[in-house]
Amino acid sequence: MEYENIEEEYNALTEMQKRFIDYYIETANATEACKKAGYKGKNLNRIGSQNLSKLDKFIKIKLQEKEDQRIASQEEVLQYLTKVMRGEEKDQFGLDASLQDRTKCAELLGKRYGAFKEKVEVAGNIPVVITDDITE
Repeated sequence: MEYENIEEEYNALTEMQKRFIDYYIETANATEACKKAGYKGKNLNRIGSQNLSKLDKFIKIKLQEKEDQRIASQEEVLQYLTKVMRGEEKDQFGLDASLQDRTKCAELLGKRYGAFKEKVEVAGNIPVVITDDITE
């Protein structure tokens, strides 16, 4: 999801609007987010509704950022595999990775970088026969 000048637009928001975004993501309730963000008055549900429509794109971006942080990137996976392969990563009991685990990581890294491609050379003559058997 891309928006032009999104950082400038976000920086132009009031601190209360920024807090509303964060609290809305936390609570999924616009009225509650208004209260926590510091809005005052009797019409918090109306203010919350207005904020949702005005700040929708920022809420979506923040949610996407949170999702992106939860999912490992390709680089992160490769770094982890490398650490295990080199014996730099310990298990939950503080023990080194087994030789089997380290070998599996080396295999996965090798596959990723195409280190194990077998090249088979095929040579020979195969005659080509063209038959005109089309009937009209």
